[in-house]
Amino acid sequence: MRATLETLGIVLLVGAAQALLSLVGLFGLLALSAPLSVAPWTLVTSVYAHGSVSHLLANALGLLLVGPLVESRTTRPRFHAFVIATGALAGVAQVTVGGLLGPPAAVLGISGAVFALGGYLLAGNVVSATLFDRLRLSPRVQLLLFGLVAVVLTATTAAPGVALIAHATGAFCGLVAGRAKLLDAR
Repeated sequence: MRATLETLGIVLLVGAAQALLSLVGLFGLLALSAPLSVAPWTLVTSVYAHGSVSHLLANALGLLLVGPLVESRTTRPRFHAFVIATGALAGVAQVTVGGLLGPPAAVLGISGAVFALGGYLLAGNVVSATLFDRLRLSPRVQLLLFGLVAVVLTATTAAPGVALIAHATGAFCGLVAGRAKLLDAR
C-alpha cells in the first residue's frame, strides 16, 4: 500500500500548492489544456491536481480501493510510472478529443489513472485470463471488447463536468495493460 499512499500524498501536496497558487490568481497553472506545448509540465501536474476538495476526495477513495490491489502485483516504480503515464494520456485525450467535440476545456485529476488501475484489475486477473484464453478471441475483437467495457465503465460516472473521455481512455489503457500483464512483477 506504500505506492498508493505515496500517490495520495503527492495529490495532497499538489492540492496544497494549488491552494497557495489560487491566492495569487494562478489556480489554473497546473491544469492541462490545449495547446499542450504551451505548458508541458501540466502533463504530470494535472494528474495530481484537482478542481475541488470533493473532486480530490472522490478520486482518493477510488485510488484507495484499486491502488493497493494493483500495487501488490508490481513494483513501486512501475506503479508510479503507470499512474503518471495513464493519467497524462487520459488528460491528453480529454483536451484533444474533447476540444474537437465542444469548447476547449482544461482538465485536472487522477481519475483517468484510477480508471486505468481498475481496468488493469478487471482484465489482468486469473478469471479474466482464463476466460480470454478459452474464448480465443482475436486481438482485434479483444480491443473492441475493451472499448465497449471502457464505455460502460465510463457511463457509470457520467455527470456534467466529468471528464468522460479521460475516464474511457484510462479504463481502455488499463484493460489492455491488464490483459498484457504489463505491471506484473512475477
